Amino acid sequence: MMKKFIWTVILLIGFVSLQAQTSTFDVSTSSFLTYQLGFQRPRESFARKEAALKALFAAKNLIWPARYLYIRSFKYDSQLEVWAKNKLEEPYKLVKIYKVCALVGTLGPKRFEGDYQVPEGFYHISGFNPNSNYYLSLRLNYPNASDRVLSDPVRPGGDIYIHGGCSTVGCIPIKDDQIGELYVMTASSKAAGLDFIPVHIFPVKFDVQKSYEYINTLTKDNPQLKAFASKLEDAFDYFETYKQVPVVMIRDDGEYVIKDALPKTPKFQPKVRPTSNHKPTVRKIDFLPTSVAKWPEYPGGAAAFSKYLKELSKEMEKVLPDDVTRAFAQVEFIIDTDGSAVNFKVLKGVDDYFNAVLVEKMEQMPKWSPAIYQGKPAAKKMVQSIQVGQE
Repeated sequence: MMKKFIWTVILLIGFVSLQAQTSTFDVSTSSFLTYQLGFQRPRESFARKEAALKALFAAKNLIWPARYLYIRSFKYDSQLEVWAKNKLEEPYKLVKIYKVCALVGTLGPKRFEGDYQVPEGFYHISGFNPNSNYYLSLRLNYPNASDRVLSDPVRPGGDIYIHGGCSTVGCIPIKDDQIGELYVMTASSKAAGLDFIPVHIFPVKFDVQKSYEYINTLTKDNPQLKAFASKLEDAFDYFETYKQVPVVMIRDDGEYVIKDALPKTPKFQPKVRPTSNHKPTVRKIDFLPTSVAKWPEYPGGAAAFSKYLKELSKEMEKVLPDDVTRAFAQVEFIIDTDGSAVNFKVLKGVDDYFNAVLVEKMEQMPKWSPAIYQGKPAAKKMVQSIQVGQE
């Protein structure tokens, strides 16, 4: 219980201490920036990036330097997001998205030194390296309190950074130009008094269907990993809902607990398709000649029928399932002796609803000129292909 209580207090202190921040510099923060600018790479980065960042923040109605920063990284999606806000009670605004340009290991937490795993969980920036082997780097506080319980007690690993240079053995690399920009943002905020910059590392973006399905498949037969990912999903959902960083607590057994976590609801459930009550017109046809002297003709001829099919295709595009953007349909029907289109049969379609709507619409075609057989109107079977959706 004591560990849980202490860790909660630590996090809350991290948040509450930010309320009193101002844009003025004290001796320690000023010394920090002076120290950083004593190195070539931070100097270059500030010279190249600071003016553009100030303009970006102004365009988003954000104070420069950021009074609050929050960083999220997504392993499977290879993304790193930067969020900022002006006041504690305000929602965060998205500032930048960077591509994580290299990844090692698999989804899941880091548990021992040399496992080549990028950690997953809740961290913060604990150090700035102005002379990194990877251009510039921001150290994370791995192992955190949870990792120290659940990881190897002797060799849990360490030295986890967000850094430049697109290579890694377990860190989060972005391009040199991008780490320069991120370094300017974070160092400027620290110099303005922001001592706590949370960095949350997730296995996937839980609001991207492909990613969500991947993590579910990966954890299906691994209850421990599934439970761990579920806690990270709680934090993700909280932020997506409120645009506030959740308060994270840690139990004695190392398990994360997200304060005020939202109830779990399944994501990306397939939508129930509508049903059609349309009853196709079926006629008894006594005779269907295999060959005729004259084929049925749509009113206006071939050009008019081609135009009708294009319009039909556009209408049917609205009936496609959400996950289908293109379809090929083939329909059989009969033009009866009075020119009516009847006895529709979908030879190739999409689903029951799509097929039913297609038949209903095609039954509304104007009457054709019927086929001629031995000088008289005759019923004739037709087969028509229809392309629906994107070319």
